Amino acid sequence: IYPTVSLTTTTTTTIYTMTHPKLEEALVKTDAFLAKYPSLSQYEHLKELEKKTGYNKVYFFILFSTLISTAIYFLGGAKLVTDLVSFLYPAYMSFKAIDSGNPTEDTQWLTYWVVFSFFSILEGTIAPLADSIPFYFVLKVGFFIWLYHPKFLGAALVYSQIIKPNVVPYLNSLGVTPAAKKV
Repeated sequence: IYPTVSLTTTTTTTIYTMTHPKLEEALVKTDAFLAKYPSLSQYEHLKELEKKTGYNKVYFFILFSTLISTAIYFLGGAKLVTDLVSFLYPAYMSFKAIDSGNPTEDTQWLTYWVVFSFFSILEGTIAPLADSIPFYFVLKVGFFIWLYHPKFLGAALVYSQIIKPNVVPYLNSLGVTPAAKKV
């Protein structure tokens, strides 16, 4: 049992809860996140469940998310999960980038799709080898998140260090010159 101290102007009250303070902090942060996206998280339905049962709505959200993720995994396997992770968020952000008019975002997502395409072709050609790599799909998910996560922007690194040096010379030899960057 963890004490929670409530301070008021006249008295100090100690309320005992069964939740660790760090867990309580995580629940509050997750609840605030869910409240920011009420239609996506079905926030009102979660609040009703919380009232009826007395359990925090975050627990229900985690339960439903786990059930949906498990169903997707059992229906399509690890390949479907990795394909969804590597496609849905980048596609959504690409649509946003097109409408934003920000050339930096356009470049970032175009670069991601070039790397995604090269990886898909490479993966298709070495599929038997990929099946023998332990935790291949976990590594693939991590790789794609690294490619598109705003903190890392790995797609730009893969493009500039691997794809561009190995593909542009062949384009030049075919008489195709890449467009010059506008400054």
